[in-house]
Amino acid sequence: MSENPADYFKRYRDSIGFTNQNNAKIFLGGKDVMPRVDFDYIGNLNERLKGILEKINSIADKPYKKPRLNKFLKDNVEHPYDIIKKNGILPRLNNQGRRPEAVLFSWLRGYSIAEYFIPTFSKIFNIFEDSIKKIGDDDLKNIETFRRSPKADFEIKINDKKVRIEVQSGFQGINDIKEHKVREARRVYEEHKEISICIHIDLFNGQVAFVRLDTIKENDVNFITRQQMEGQSVFTINQNYFKWRLLDPLPPLDGLELSI
Repeated sequence: MSENPADYFKRYRDSIGFTNQNNAKIFLGGKDVMPRVDFDYIGNLNERLKGILEKINSIADKPYKKPRLNKFLKDNVEHPYDIIKKNGILPRLNNQGRRPEAVLFSWLRGYSIAEYFIPTFSKIFNIFEDSIKKIGDDDLKNIETFRRSPKADFEIKINDKKVRIEVQSGFQGINDIKEHKVREARRVYEEHKEISICIHIDLFNGQVAFVRLDTIKENDVNFITRQQMEGQSVFTINQNYFKWRLLDPLPPLDGLELSI
């Protein structure tokens, strides 16, 4: 026991074949063993996603109901999945230690629902649908697309002002906005004078919130720490922000209280 602990630790790892501490950690933690992707499970999740979109479409008001829903599902569920699968990204989808199938389902769900509601955004903001510019990080061949990004999804123009739109969905009745999205919105406004709006679609309760992100103060009382999200700071969306119920007609722009 007279040997220096640090020297012994190194000698021990050398004896079991590791001259590099990081390699020993990877081996002992099994971090280099990739789970086999369960494609049957993904198939079932994709069918569930289609079922979610079918239910939304069944109650949709005429201005945004999809008359050719099967084509929409092919373009916004099946086609993105095929690209992701073809480019070998699936085994590396492991955000927060989750299985690739769950990460894919979560991403595809958010992506397809945002795409579904694009016509409603054009009507609410009184703009042409083809003027809604996609600026989010949605390169389906790049693993970084599936990392957390503070960048907004869309950009529109209202009264010659650039407005960034962040679209997110809630499925469990918990409605939050991650703090880094708010910080990014404040940065964009300070540097470019561009407004940022979060449109939060709460599919559990059938309501939609419209939140001006760039006007939220750092010390706003609605910031909380969400333990379910590994202690992340989030902005909890007050009920007053919910201006549209999905079973009701679309709200007018001036009823959203966005001060654009």
